[in-house]
Amino acid sequence: EDPTIIFLRRHRSASLLPPEFTYEELATSTNHFDPKRKIGDGGFGSVYLGHLHDGRLVAVKYLHKHNSSATAKGFSKKSFCNEILILSSINHPNLVKLHGYCSDPRGLILVYDYVPNGTLSDHLHGGKQSIYRRGSLNWSTRVEIAYQTAAAVEYLHFSVIPPVVHRDVTSSNIFIDGEMRVKVGDFGLSRLLECSETTTGPQGTPGYLDPDYYSSFRLNEKSDIYSFGVVLLELITGMRAVDQTRELREMTLADLVVPKIQMGLLHQVVDPVLVVDVVAMEGVNAVAELAFRCLAADKDDRPDAREVVVELRRLMGRPRGGGGGF
Repeated sequence: EDPTIIFLRRHRSASLLPPEFTYEELATSTNHFDPKRKIGDGGFGSVYLGHLHDGRLVAVKYLHKHNSSATAKGFSKKSFCNEILILSSINHPNLVKLHGYCSDPRGLILVYDYVPNGTLSDHLHGGKQSIYRRGSLNWSTRVEIAYQTAAAVEYLHFSVIPPVVHRDVTSSNIFIDGEMRVKVGDFGLSRLLECSETTTGPQGTPGYLDPDYYSSFRLNEKSDIYSFGVVLLELITGMRAVDQTRELREMTLADLVVPKIQMGLLHQVVDPVLVVDVVAMEGVNAVAELAFRCLAADKDDRPDAREVVVELRRLMGRPRGGGGGF
């Protein structure tokens, strides 16, 4: 029997695992992984639009198809199992749902909700190939996206036992559906947190990675908060987390914006489409203060996800207790 399946069943009872698809089923659903059906490239593989025989539209992520190195394959298999074990144990309206998987000698494949409206990165940054126009999100939509993302992170940190550290909270992993609701995805790097473990192998995304990691080699819940702080800066500025056209000391967005917040010069970097909206600018300043706290160099000075949700709910004028995604 497939060792990957044996591993999964050892860690999760078969009744809790999502359905297993055959390779042929998924090949048929994607027209044999037709390049025209490709809808994205994640950290660990290509994503295709699939059409299952029962009519469901799904996103089909094909891992390490073109990577022959043993290390990359080993890491892909680990991230594949990670994603299945984590996503089969969680359920939240602002997290992508895993519909099933396929472990086959020809490839490791994950099947998710198809979230049809691109990522937050697409909406904020556009791009040559993008159908999205940079700066098209108004401020209230940006705060709602921040709130729903924080609600998903709060759920992972406080409602799942043991807690889950996502480890890769970025604007490219925040998917947006047709109603502009958030679905946080890409759990390939995530870990069910068993005590604070030292980590090896690829970690996080440049520009979003907790600077504490470089000295401690540990990622924990506060590392997700740091990454979320960078996403808040993207929402405020419309700029990318890393931009190699900026000068070296301002290449990461945190290095560019945090000093501006400290010096009262935030207006220099706020997204131009927001500057003209006086009411929005009050909210922008408050969210910048929250981002500043999330990006504290000392992780103990950062708020936890619950505090972030409470603060964003306050900024939105919402009563306590409403969940994300509604």
